[in-house]
Amino acid sequence: MTNRVIPNLPHIDQVGFVVQNLMESVRSYEMLFGEFSVWEPTYIEAASYRGELADCTLHIATAQNGSLEIELIQALAGSSPHVEATERRAFGMHHVRYRIKDIESYIKAAETCGYEVIWYKQWDEITKFGYLERVGDPLIIEFLEMP
Repeated sequence: MTNRVIPNLPHIDQVGFVVQNLMESVRSYEMLFGEFSVWEPTYIEAASYRGELADCTLHIATAQNGSLEIELIQALAGSSPHVEATERRAFGMHHVRYRIKDIESYIKAAETCGYEVIWYKQWDEITKFGYLERVGDPLIIEFLEMP
């Protein structure tokens, strides 16, 4: 393992969990994290996933706990890191998110620490996300560039 660091990382602003059943998980975790907002299922079209363009549908709920957002994600269809975790039955903590500016520079810095981009989407000129993983580490990091 390298001893490099990713410079200037802000505080983690989100912890994401992959869950088997969204509504059961919302009921189970409300006592810990507070009230959740449950979104309509979200369709993500043509994200780069492990080198291929792939679509997916995710059912998401979020709760705000101080400055930390808790995200529960149930994978419904398609290809994404969440679908992959569901297929492995790897439910639980999945990723941490950093809201950053200049996603490309953070990706390059993370790559020097052994991370590789596995899921990436540019929604528009100013909104992009990337999920990165490294061999032997089950925790994914997410970079989100958004105003």
